[in-house]
Amino acid sequence: MQLKINFTIITLFPEALRPYLDSSMLYKAQDRGIIQVDFVNLRDFGLGPHRSVDDTPYGGGDGMLLRPEPVFAAVESVKERHPETEVIIPTPVGMTWTQELVRQFASVSKQPKHYTIICPHYEGYDERTLTIVDHQISLGHYILTGGELPALILIDSITRLLPGVLGGENSAIIESFSDGDNLEFPQYTKPAEFRGMKVPEILLSGHHAKIAAWRSEQSRKKSPPPTIDTN
Repeated sequence: MQLKINFTIITLFPEALRPYLDSSMLYKAQDRGIIQVDFVNLRDFGLGPHRSVDDTPYGGGDGMLLRPEPVFAAVESVKERHPETEVIIPTPVGMTWTQELVRQFASVSKQPKHYTIICPHYEGYDERTLTIVDHQISLGHYILTGGELPALILIDSITRLLPGVLGGENSAIIESFSDGDNLEFPQYTKPAEFRGMKVPEILLSGHHAKIAAWRSEQSRKKSPPPTIDTN
């Protein structure tokens, strides 16, 4: 396999990321040479004897912000080795991460792509950090304690679309959101009957054209779950 994408993650907690990256499909993708994942520890670029990376916000307020100096230095260290890298930061104000965006990020030409993902922490980052960012990505209207989980989601969703990662040739084509807002049709496996619940007869018929039509109809019928009213 040819290397398709190289990910560099700038984080204070590389140990939090490794177990997931070294498991299942992401491990296989690395083992097959389809992707490569490197880490840059932001603490290595911290200031002073304590390697400080954060400070209080100007104007007051709770929490701490990542200082620009360590973040800039970390990104610049990556660009020295990979000048073509595209820098990503997970942020609530970014573009919403959709399957269409995933396809764009996973689209690879003859040359491997390189993405650098900054993992914010504390109460966020100094706004000047955005001057060195190419892509601001939002995973939804909620807040997490750090950027490590978003980084894993970005890498996972991109990697699974790369040729040679998923087992089935069409696995990524028939699933939810593979074509706009479609949702995947219901799927079943053995046994044909379980606790009184039967697999639809059409799926047992062996008539591929009718099965395809049924699946298409079922996919159209599905809709995203409603938003929970917490009031």
